[in-house]
Amino acid sequence: MNSSLIPPRQVTIDDAAAFTGTTARAIREYHEIGLLPEPGRGADDRRYGHEEMILLLWIRKMADAKMAVDDIRVTLARPTPADAGGHDVADILDRGLLADVVTNRLTSLPEGSLRRADLDILLVTERIFGPLGAAVQADRFIALATNPGLREESDRVDAAEEALDDTIAVDDPRVAQVASERHAFELALNAVIEETGSAHDDEALFDSWDALHPESPDGGWHEGLAEAVGKMPYDFSPARQRCLELAEELAVDELPAP
Repeated sequence: MNSSLIPPRQVTIDDAAAFTGTTARAIREYHEIGLLPEPGRGADDRRYGHEEMILLLWIRKMADAKMAVDDIRVTLARPTPADAGGHDVADILDRGLLADVVTNRLTSLPEGSLRRADLDILLVTERIFGPLGAAVQADRFIALATNPGLREESDRVDAAEEALDDTIAVDDPRVAQVASERHAFELALNAVIEETGSAHDDEALFDSWDALHPESPDGGWHEGLAEAVGKMPYDFSPARQRCLELAEELAVDELPAP
């Protein structure tokens, strides 16, 4: 795979600022007031991983919404397993921290069926592809939220991918096996999405978006963000990265011949 397409595992403070649309100075201030934990350091600077970047994106959203610092701390806090019940998810949706076009697709779901991690992914997607891209991706989490068996299989495949850590060689047979499992899961998920008629909803969404946003036919891609996309870190080992590549190859093989 082209090395330019491989996500970094950590980024510098300047790259973190570029992706999240803020400044290195603002990030340092978040550290000083205790909103963002100090990350580890590389040879010459702080280094930010995936979790730190997710927190930073939420902080930016909350700051833009003029939330008080204490309210930001409360909303950022993730519930313990004993307290989990979707209250943090409801708070994020109620505060409008995701775009309306995204939130409107999620608010009718049963309480507790969405996870904070689901919103984290939608947050990153919204930052890269704009609200329309995140609204379309919401189909995925609606399907998972309303199909417990599918959610269980998603968790299983996610765990199998996470187990492909730095101790696993890229040519280990488990890599190809997990790629096959990921491909099979994505086929099952897409089938559920198609059965629900979400594709028709997406078409209507595109039509309404074009009518309301005639000046942004790209669905909200931020100018200059293309250069920043590669600055979003993911802690993927070489084996896990190879697994993703194999799963993509399987998906391409499924496409009908031109």
